[in-house]
Amino acid sequence: MKSQSSVTACNCFAIRQAARFVSQLFERHYAKAGITATQFSLLAFIADAGRTGMSEMAETMVMDRTTLVRALKPLERDGYVVSEPEGKGSRKLLLMLSAQGEKKLTEGVECWHAAQAEYVELVGAERADELRRMLLAIPAGATV
Repeated sequence: MKSQSSVTACNCFAIRQAARFVSQLFERHYAKAGITATQFSLLAFIADAGRTGMSEMAETMVMDRTTLVRALKPLERDGYVVSEPEGKGSRKLLLMLSAQGEKKLTEGVECWHAAQAEYVELVGAERADELRRMLLAIPAGATV
């Protein structure tokens, strides 16, 4: 690291620092709905999918399956997310939002709009759009 000017030359450091800053901004808004940014993302993902399996969800969200299971527990406990077998005799469970989950997502969307507006005000609309496109392209094009 000494061969570079400082830790600020590290891509991982810069991305993680920005992620923490943006996460704190969004968390402040989601707290009004009583959820976290991760919980909002999970609720929104499940709503978009209609019904989804854990493996598909973990892969798309680039999360370890065990991390996903831990993140879903409070949503299931609070009755926002429910699961049912994919078919008769199937061990695969499909996740979906309950009526309570749909309500909580609606609350979260209001918070999301406020957080998005604050973020865009900070970085500018064009820069926000370009940065989002660039960040979403990383896992889509990455080969491990």
